[in-house]
Amino acid sequence: MTMASAPPVRESPWPAYLSLFASLSTLVCCALPALFVLLGLGASVASALSALPWLVALSRHKAWVFAGSGLLVAATAWYVYALAPALLRRSAACSDDDASACARASRLSRAMLLTSAAIYVVGFAMAFLLGPVLTALDR
Repeated sequence: MTMASAPPVRESPWPAYLSLFASLSTLVCCALPALFVLLGLGASVASALSALPWLVALSRHKAWVFAGSGLLVAATAWYVYALAPALLRRSAACSDDDASACARASRLSRAMLLTSAAIYVVGFAMAFLLGPVLTALDR
């Protein structure tokens, strides 16, 4: 009697895609409008808000948007750096025949995670730190 082998476990790109989408939403809702106004492009912001009124509701709840996005980026970091390597080590998914595919998927996930984290940090700085810094400099 032979035991059936477990199906191969592959690293899923969905957590990285989800964190990238979430961090881009922080950029669209809060950081880009602040940057455009800072650069004197307030008419562009007004035009965008009239065409996309849901951005107003999103920016009113920017604390929730940033909290949710931060949790998704943190969960993706945990997945990419802790969970996925452990799952791949325990399975036979990355055999010698398929090692390059697993390494490529891991590099792609890490690159997307770092991109998401960078976008999140820029968005956070624009949404929460830029106002107090400019106010302090104005005094």
